[in-house]
Amino acid sequence: MTENATDAINEMQKTENQNVNDQSAGTGKLNDTPEPQPGSKDEGSHGTGAASAARTSEVPDVSATAAETTIGLREECDRLRVERDGLFERLARLQAEFDNARKREQRERTDYRAFAVADAVEQFLPVLDNFKLALSSNGTAEQLRTGVELIAKQMDEVLRSLNVVPVETVGQPFDPRVHEALESVERTDLPDHQVIDEIRRGYRIKERLLRPALVRISINPHVSEA
Repeated sequence: MTENATDAINEMQKTENQNVNDQSAGTGKLNDTPEPQPGSKDEGSHGTGAASAARTSEVPDVSATAAETTIGLREECDRLRVERDGLFERLARLQAEFDNARKREQRERTDYRAFAVADAVEQFLPVLDNFKLALSSNGTAEQLRTGVELIAKQMDEVLRSLNVVPVETVGQPFDPRVHEALESVERTDLPDHQVIDEIRRGYRIKERLLRPALVRISINPHVSEA
């Protein structure tokens, strides 16, 4: 009996040792890293990394784009600055030309006025000479009167040469545009508001009135009442 028991115990120890060896062998297999197979998951991971790298290389460089934009803006600013300076220079030149033209026009107007006055004065110089001769003469009053009448006629001719004509007065209807009534006289034998006397002669040059004529006018009460 004792031998049978011993054999049974030995048999049990062998079985346990065999099981331990089998478990150790299975554990070792599990710890081994299998080689990647074609089309396996690991190979897909490597393919995804390559695609990501390709997409990264296709993304534009933000810093390079910003630099190009800055350069473009700087060039545009330089162009606008040059254009602005050109406009300022042109404006200054036009302003200088305008000032010169204005000064030239004023100078020409002054010269023209001086020439016109000189021409008029030159024509009146003989009249002044005749007045001085009349004042220095020792003739009678009648002779002096005749000389003054000749001088007045000469002056009228000078004025006519300058297109200066007298305003018509005596016998004309009163015209407030060219006449200035200094006095009114009641007259039944004359039309109402007719110039009957000239106190001071008026003149005009062409259509421009130089001064109105001072006159006396008639007032007809019969015409006024009617």
